[in-house]
Amino acid sequence: MRKLLLAGLASLLVGCAGSPFAGYDIPAGAPRDAVIARMGQPHRVVRLAGGERLQYSLQPYGQFAWMVDLDTTGRVTQARQVLTEGNFHRIEPGKWTREDVEREFGRPAWVDGVASWNGPVMTYRWRDIANSDMFYYVYLDPQGVVRRAHPGMEFINTPDDRR
Repeated sequence: MRKLLLAGLASLLVGCAGSPFAGYDIPAGAPRDAVIARMGQPHRVVRLAGGERLQYSLQPYGQFAWMVDLDTTGRVTQARQVLTEGNFHRIEPGKWTREDVEREFGRPAWVDGVASWNGPVMTYRWRDIANSDMFYYVYLDPQGVVRRAHPGMEFINTPDDRR
């Protein structure tokens, strides 16, 4: 029942129009103050070589994360929803670190461990192109380097969820 309630809450947050940030249409060149006035305070600000990134994430219950990149003058260079299959395929096992993953996708829905893996597993919730509820798993070694990453289906209200 609890999972059903959480799923309902997530649905309300997302709404019928897809990403709740889709209507914001932050234009390139907009000043930082205009972004914050329109979208609110970011969940996290990440320093980039050419400026900074404002992260807006609906994790752990939502399935979207919006990144707004600003140049050194505080003007928008790009704004986009990043929890997509194409973006996840950019992850390079053996090269990317936890810091790289969180810079590109924001905080994960949760970080767990599994008996078959020696290190943390970051899990993101997202929707694929068919609008299916999905997970994306990022396996880190004990030093925080990505070793593998792959999608998985999120099954809501399956028989095991009723316990």
